[in-house]
Amino acid sequence: MYVGHTIDGSRLTVQPDGRIDTNTAADFEEQVTELLPGMKEVDVDLEDVDYVSSAGLRSLLSLFKQCSAQNANMTVLNVMPEVMNVFEMTGFAKVLHFA
Repeated sequence: MYVGHTIDGSRLTVQPDGRIDTNTAADFEEQVTELLPGMKEVDVDLEDVDYVSSAGLRSLLSLFKQCSAQNANMTVLNVMPEVMNVFEMTGFAKVLHFA
């Protein structure tokens, strides 16, 4: 899975492309985890993500917990309606921060 990213000071923006599912979730999480040290703001831009499976939800929750552990704020951006439905049905819409 391709995960584009930009770093501006202590703000990290990651932009995964495609699906975050059983085949890609671990790679996505690993790539983002490598970028987290020293970050205070982490934006996960899901504009180009059209599907998130339970494995993807676990990866996002893991990243959220890692951010919290280092006192960083994680915000999920540009969620497609179909993906937002998954967040809402699973209760993740109440856990993660969206903008």
